[in-house]
This record gives sequence, structure tokens and C-alpha cells, in this order.
Amino acid sequence: MAIKNAFYAQSGGVTAVINASAAGLLETARAHSDKIGKVYAGRNGIIGALTEDLIDTSAESTEAIRALRHTPSGAFGSCRYKLKSLEDNRREYERLIEVFKAHDIGYFFYNGGGDSADTCLKVSQLAGTLGYPIQAIHVPKTVDNDLPVTDCCPGFGSVAKYIAVSMLEASFDVASMAKTSTKVFILEVMGRHAGWIAAAGGLASSKDHEVPIIILFPEVTFDQEKFLAKTDRYVKEYGYCTVVVSEGVKGADGKFLSDQGLRDAFGHAQLGGVAPVIANIVKNGLGLKYHWGVADYLQRAARHIASGTDVEQAYAMGKAAVEYAIAGHNSVMPTIERISSSPYAWETGMAELSKVANVEKMMPEDFISKDGFGITDKCREYLNPLIEGEDYPPYKNGLPDYVRLKNVAVTKKLTEFKI
Repeated sequence: MAIKNAFYAQSGGVTAVINASAAGLLETARAHSDKIGKVYAGRNGIIGALTEDLIDTSAESTEAIRALRHTPSGAFGSCRYKLKSLEDNRREYERLIEVFKAHDIGYFFYNGGGDSADTCLKVSQLAGTLGYPIQAIHVPKTVDNDLPVTDCCPGFGSVAKYIAVSMLEASFDVASMAKTSTKVFILEVMGRHAGWIAAAGGLASSKDHEVPIIILFPEVTFDQEKFLAKTDRYVKEYGYCTVVVSEGVKGADGKFLSDQGLRDAFGHAQLGGVAPVIANIVKNGLGLKYHWGVADYLQRAARHIASGTDVEQAYAMGKAAVEYAIAGHNSVMPTIERISSSPYAWETGMAELSKVANVEKMMPEDFISKDGFGITDKCREYLNPLIEGEDYPPYKNGLPDYVRLKNVAVTKKLTEFKI
């Protein structure tokens, strides 16, 4: 089998550990130089392939590639760009083949979530549709934890750990001030359709140390009356209450709460963001003093407190992607398969991309408490192993010592292509 070059790209919202997958992939590819020549990274995802804006990863030292394992964000740049169908935009697929041919690329690795799986699936079909042989492997990544088949998604465990820790620490803060100040703290987290991240906030409360936490899931229709009653009861019982709300929470009319035309705590029209909407409901309904915050990019960039489990699994997915490719597989995604929750054990599996692309995995009904405001023991059993372990980055002058790659551009061979 002739040696072929590979293309690797990062796609969608980045995570604290997507670069760990890159490290696993690049180190494994270098160990198989008899099968894979150079690995070219796409600058800003699939856009880099379309515009022939490629990065020569062989210009990076062994130490730099190793350091990706402890560096957050996307080292090669990411994008939100979904290829249309071949029928709707044939020119993009023909362009991909032109770039692949020009740079002798026979392997395609795409590191991302649901939309990325769809893109990877379409690329994998190039051999059949346009006659160009390419092995396309999807490397799973998404903080939303909503990819099907795999037990969990790299990136989620670290976000879950960050949110659980944040809710615990914020709850301690509010509890200490509740007598004369803030009674309710609201934290908005990511999760437009699936409430996995919000669920992680529930881990801050345990049988050993109960914390009055209310969770608002996208899967549960928001009931203002029940929410206020629960909040009021917690404040009367504990003196305070903390709320973690998923950005995708909807009302009975099916609309996002942030689209209800309400005003935030400062009287401004609320154009986006659900935390101030919930805060306003607490203020108007209970007259309690509150504070709210939005985790936003902080939750997915927090490599300093990444889950050890998550780092290990992210690296393993990159490694497995290369091993599956050189074994001849195409149109597949490495998966994480749970063997046991206690003690926690897992192994690498494989899924067909046709079963992954455009499918979202929501919170199971039995993971959400009967009142819709908390998590069950079954959910805890699932979540706990995913946030376990610490994998601190090295520090320099009091700050994490993250790597910045050279990202040397590959000489272009083709004419300009505009997307």
C-alpha cells in the first residue's frame, strides 16, 4: 500500500481537550510513517481544505505536539461550516478532491460534533460519488455530550467538572452571604437542546453535603409556578438557593425563555441569554436578592481543571482514529464504551458514521428527578466517573504554560477558491 498524506481539522466549538485528540492523532501518525506521510492540518477546519490553507504539522517539534495534550482550544483554528449535499453544491466536493489530489491526501480526519460527523460522512462517500478514494474518520468532540452511540463525548467531562466545581464554590459563597445579602444565584450553562452540562451542576450536592440546587433542563418544559415554589422552599429551608439553567430551556409555548420578550435585571430588553430572565422571574415572583452569571467560553476553555478521565479519552480517540484508518476502515468514528461504572472501566469501540451524523442524544428520562429539577442516582452513577481525576498543565510564572504552534503554511498549488 502506497504511503499517503493525511488531512486533519478541528470543527465547531472547541473544548479544553480537543488538542489532546490532536496530540493522540499526530503522535500515532508519526509512529506509522510507513503508512502515513505528512499530516496537513486545515487552518480553521474544513475551510482550510476548501481554500487550500493547509498547515504542515511536521514542522512542529515532538515536544510541541506532546504539549497539545495539556493545551486548550483549537490549535489549528476551528469553524462552523457544514457542507451542503453533493446535489446542492457539487463544486465544493470537486474542490476537495482537487486539493486532496494536489497534496496526495488519502486520509481525512475530522474532529468535531454532530455537524462534523455529517461532513465526514459526506467526504467518506467521495469514492463512490466522484471516484476519489479517501478514508474518512470522524474524531468525536463536543461539550454538549449529545453524540449517539458513544457512552460520552470528549470535552464533556471537563466542562462537567468545571460546572460542578463552580456550582459548589458559588453555593458556599451564597450560603455565607445569604443572611443579609444574596439569596439566589443563577448560573447559565451551554446546552441548547440537551441538558447534560446542566445536570453536572447537580453533582455539587451530595448525601454527605446537601446543597439546595435547582436544575433547569431543555428536556423539561419550564413551569414558572413550580420553579418559584421550589426556590421559595429551598430559601426558607436553607437560607439560600443556587440554580443552574441550560441555555435551551423552553416554556410551554415551545419558545426559548430568552425569547419571551422579558426584560433583564437592569430593565433592558432581553435579546439573548436565559440567566437574567430567570433572575427577573425570581425578583418579580419572590422579591429575593439575586446574582446571575454566564459560564460561556470559560466552561469549555478551562484546561486548568480538566477531568483526568476526559483528557485520557480525548487522546485515545485521536490515536484510535489513525489506527482504524490504517486498518482500512472508512466512514467510522471511534467511540468510548463503558464496561463498568464502579469501578470505572472503559474501552475504545467503533461506530458507523451513518448512525452518528445528524442524531442528538438527549438526557434519558430516568436521569432526571420526578419533579424535573434535579438528577437521579442513576445519572450520578453515569456522571461521576467522567469528572474524576486531575490532569493539571505545567505552570510558568503562576500561569498555565500552554503551547502555541508555528502553524507553518503549506505552499499552495491550485488557483484561489472562494466559499
